[in-house]
Amino acid sequence: MKTWFITGASRGFGARTAAVALAQGDNVVATARDPSAVLERLGEHPRLLPLALDVTDEAQARRAAAAAVANFGAIDVLLNNAGFGLLGAVEEASAEEVKRVYRTNVFGLLNVTRAALPYMRARRVGRILNISSIGGYRGAAGFGVYASTKFAVEGLSEALHVELAPLGIHVTAIEPGYFRTDFLDSTSLAISAARIDDYSGSAGAVRTRAVDLNHAQQGDPDKLARVLVAFADAPDPPVRLPLGSDTVAAIEAKHALDAAILAAWRDVSVSTDFTPED
Repeated sequence: MKTWFITGASRGFGARTAAVALAQGDNVVATARDPSAVLERLGEHPRLLPLALDVTDEAQARRAAAAAVANFGAIDVLLNNAGFGLLGAVEEASAEEVKRVYRTNVFGLLNVTRAALPYMRARRVGRILNISSIGGYRGAAGFGVYASTKFAVEGLSEALHVELAPLGIHVTAIEPGYFRTDFLDSTSLAISAARIDDYSGSAGAVRTRAVDLNHAQQGDPDKLARVLVAFADAPDPPVRLPLGSDTVAAIEAKHALDAAILAAWRDVSVSTDFTPED
């Protein structure tokens, strides 16, 4: 039996993963800004502890981690799932819109991770699964600011993976593509208030496509939840786990593009090193 600590557990990947973990006999600390929404989604359960948590509140994150350990004795798996998107061209995003998405997607993840790690380090065991995105591997028009938060999650995950491996704690960035959740609903996706006509063919077109794509994405979120729960037992887990054929295709395409850049610009790239005659 493991104990999961899941942020953003009232809906989306968080709620689905919590349900699968409970069904297999694990304990789940399911956090959300409104814990009644967790109970509404998952129901009463003897192995479920719903807690109020705004991940942007560091003190509340510490209290929630302490409550989890007091109730179940440990935190075995931390699923950093809380987050939301921002749609709009980079120039269209206001300073406050950018700060808001960073406060949740990056600083919130850090708050919760720092709160849970002392308990994991004390036991020399644990798993941290950080929900990144296809946008954490490659940026795209209309999602530049959001992607930048997930690029940050990728960098943090890679560093934590190296720092914590000697302590018996494994860290993986989970990279979903487009899954049929409510991510493109107004509850999970903010849209920049400003609109600049010059971006109508790029970020503006993405705004329109996002409406058409909503709830028609090819990824099955229930399958993802089952993969995550099984993955928590995987020996020697990788630093990143792409999920969805669209993420796999995006990674392969970026690898090919980067290989082409290196082939074309290698001489310039290596020319900046010191040489013996310097």
